[in-house]
Amino acid sequence: MATRTPGWELYRSFLTVLRDGSLSGAARTLGLAQPTIGRHILELEQALGVSLFTRSPRGLVPTEAARQLQPHAETMAAAADALVRAASGEAALARGTVRITASEIIGAEVLPAVLAAFREQYPEVAIELVLSNRPEDLLRREVDIAVRMMRPTQGALVARQIGQVTLGLHAHRRYIEAHGLPQSIDDLRGHAIIGFDRDPYSARRVEQLGLAWNRDQFALRTDNDLAQLAAIRAGFGIGVCQLGIARREPAFVHVVPEGFAFDLEVWVAMHEDLRASRRMRLMFDHLAGALSVYVASSRMP
Repeated sequence: MATRTPGWELYRSFLTVLRDGSLSGAARTLGLAQPTIGRHILELEQALGVSLFTRSPRGLVPTEAARQLQPHAETMAAAADALVRAASGEAALARGTVRITASEIIGAEVLPAVLAAFREQYPEVAIELVLSNRPEDLLRREVDIAVRMMRPTQGALVARQIGQVTLGLHAHRRYIEAHGLPQSIDDLRGHAIIGFDRDPYSARRVEQLGLAWNRDQFALRTDNDLAQLAAIRAGFGIGVCQLGIARREPAFVHVVPEGFAFDLEVWVAMHEDLRASRRMRLMFDHLAGALSVYVASSRMP
């Protein structure tokens, strides 16, 4: 049982060792001396009355107690980061930091130009961009604003539905010239299909489309959407791409458009408490407006 409340710096060192797997790695990440990190871990163990790590040839291995503490330490880290962002600019001014999360594709292919335009208008706002298909927690303030491809389900959020983007099968013209253009879903047999690896959501989506596909039929399997898009660009084969992105690529060919298409909703959301911050409102409205234009370009004719 803890006899005193450990300081945040102990938990920060603990969480960094968990992520980096060693005292030396955590020291480099935090810019501290390795003995300092070791002392923090020892102090935290003594304060909590539990052992947090065991040594092995692979480095420091977290104990079960450490695993149980990890989500709580991550919540503390998110709160600490949010505090720094909140203090980075006065509420009524367009300056400070805004932390945004978006899916891999939207974050890498759509948002850079959107954020560049915002930067030209508001150069005193620093932007942090997190690319992840995992829903970041807005309530715990892991991020300030989220661009999501599904309806947010948490309460206490300001959420705006932007519309829907359509996804279809595409291939580079080089691939089509070398292997021919499929005329139907059945014609895809024998082609190099770029698909998911172990992502259960993608597997369910294929089932909903009524396609008898599984990962064993794919010539390239990856759950990274950017890797799939890069493979299409390289002429590897046929893969799924948002229409708005494909239409920017003159060499992309839409494959069996009538046989394969599905929609994803696009939402912008933030915690309702952030409405008092001018930079947050400005970014939220800017994202909503720019993504509305993108969504309009991502629909079937």
